[in-house]
Amino acid sequence: MACKVLVVCGSPVVASADLLRQLAGECDHVVAVDRGLDALLGAGLCCDVYVGDVDTVSDAGRALVDAAIDFEVERHDPYKDYTDLALALDSVRRRWPGAEVVATCATGGRPDMALSVLGLLAGYADAPVWIEEDEVTARILHLDESWTIEGAEGKTFSIIAIAPGTVVTERGLEWELDHSPLGLLADTGISNIVRSTAEITVHQGVAIGYLLHQGFIGTVG
Repeated sequence: MACKVLVVCGSPVVASADLLRQLAGECDHVVAVDRGLDALLGAGLCCDVYVGDVDTVSDAGRALVDAAIDFEVERHDPYKDYTDLALALDSVRRRWPGAEVVATCATGGRPDMALSVLGLLAGYADAPVWIEEDEVTARILHLDESWTIEGAEGKTFSIIAIAPGTVVTERGLEWELDHSPLGLLADTGISNIVRSTAEITVHQGVAIGYLLHQGFIGTVG
């Protein structure tokens, strides 16, 4: 049976301790990506595996990595061709084939890194991929994947194509789509409103859906 892995990324915008504890409790394994170890330590948590080059983690985190008593370490040279997250996702594939991934501390900070994170998570097509932050839940949807959203009436939902030729269907929203093409990074699916149990399906391509945790924000168009 496939498991669920929490991947705590190294964004300087850190998820709250409450969210980290909730996510860790819902997942089977926890992977810390470099500075993500500090976020876990701040929440009174640790990880099963640390992946990184130890260039952004705190001195306290570095000491734990050096000791490597309570978790496994995959330490990499800072002069490498791949980001720590790319290496962490490779580790997830090796250790837990077909694992569902929940990423947090993955947004905010440098815009170039945030875009790279999105691209790496979109490239993980082994199983469902979620991004969980305090203000938003996001789901990357690949070909023939669906997301059913319950109990979110009145909240803002957006969907954005992150691959060419993406085609989606949306039900249960203020503005619905039926096998509609979405241009790459186009604004067609931005700032919709959940009206009932919603179902989002990607028929072609890849898209990311964002569900904001508070009520409707902004206007369409």
